[in-house]
Amino acid sequence: MVKCGIIGCGVIAPTHIEGYRKLDNAEVVYVCDLIPERVNAIGDKYGIEKRCTDYHQLLADPEVQLVSVCTDHASHAQIVRDVLNAGKHVVCEKSAARVTEDVAVMLDAAKAHPELVASGIFQHRFETHNRVLRDMLNSGKFGKLLAVNLNFCCRRTNEYYIKDAWRGTQAGEGGGVLINQAIHHLDQLRYLFGDIEAITAKTANLTHQGVIEVEDTAFFIIEFVSGLNAVVMATNSSVRNWNSRLMVEGEKASLFYENEKCTSVEAETPELAKEIENALADEREKATVAGKSYYGSGHTGQLFDIVNAVENKTAPYVSLEDACMSSVFVLAVYESAKSGRRVKIADLI
Repeated sequence: MVKCGIIGCGVIAPTHIEGYRKLDNAEVVYVCDLIPERVNAIGDKYGIEKRCTDYHQLLADPEVQLVSVCTDHASHAQIVRDVLNAGKHVVCEKSAARVTEDVAVMLDAAKAHPELVASGIFQHRFETHNRVLRDMLNSGKFGKLLAVNLNFCCRRTNEYYIKDAWRGTQAGEGGGVLINQAIHHLDQLRYLFGDIEAITAKTANLTHQGVIEVEDTAFFIIEFVSGLNAVVMATNSSVRNWNSRLMVEGEKASLFYENEKCTSVEAETPELAKEIENALADEREKATVAGKSYYGSGHTGQLFDIVNAVENKTAPYVSLEDACMSSVFVLAVYESAKSGRRVKIADLI
C-alpha cells in the first residue's frame, strides 16, 4: 500500500484524492494547505486525520511515500525539489513550470534522485480514445499527415480571476488561457504528433483588461520536428463553457475530434471511414472524478500508473521531464508573442 500526501487543497485536490481512493494499492494519509479552513474542510470530508499548513511537516512524516503537488504554478518547482530531496516520490499538477528556470530546478532534483518516481499530470494521455487515435496516426491509417488545426474555447470571468490573487498574474500563474486551461490540449498535440521544432505566435488580452496581466486569447503556428504544421486558436473569453475541436487532415482520412469524441470522419474508402469511426466509438466510462466533467476520467488511470511505478520501481508513463516539455511548449508561445519572432523549442532548454 502506497501512502500518499496532498500539498494544496484547492480545486484539483479532490480529483487526486478520489483517484487514489479508487486504487486498491494507495491511501491518502496527509493533506496540507496554507489556509487552515481549506485543509480542515478537505480533511473532514475525506476522513484524513493528518493535516498541516506547512508542507515541510508533511515531508518530515516517514509514512508518506508519494506526494501530489496541487498548488499554484509559481510554487511547483520549489515544492517538487523539496519533495524529492526529502526522499519521496512526486507527481505535479500542470503547469509543472511557470518559467524556464523552474524546469531546471525540477529536472536537476529528479536527476539527483533517479531512485524516485517523478511525474507530471497530463491525464488525457490516459483516455482510451487518445491512445487509439495516436496508434492509428502512427500506423498510417490517415496516410501522410497534411495539416492539423486546434480550436480551444472556454469561459473565465473577471470574478474567476479576482477570487484567487495568483490567477492572471505573471508572478503567480505565468500566463493565462494557454498555461492554465488549454495546456492539456496542447500536451495532446505533443502526444499525438510528436516533438515540436518551433513556434510563431501572437497573444492578446481582449476582454479582461485591468483584471489580468496575461493573455486571454492566443493564435499560433506549430512546426513539428516531423515537418507537420498545426494552427492553434485558444481563448477563455468565449461564451462556451468548454470546447476543444481538433481537425486532422491526412491524405487518406480526415477527422474532427471534439471534446475527446470523434464527430466526423471522411476517408478515401467507406471501409476506412467506418474502421476509424468504430475505433473511436463513444463507449468510454463517464468521468469519475470529483471535479469538472471536462477533466475526464484520466486522472485515476494516471495515478494508477504512478502508484504502480512506485511499487514496482519502474518509470511512469509520463515522466516529469516530458510534462515539463509541454510547459516549455507554452513558454515558447509566450516568447514568440513577446518578441515577434519565430522561437525554437531548443533555444529555451
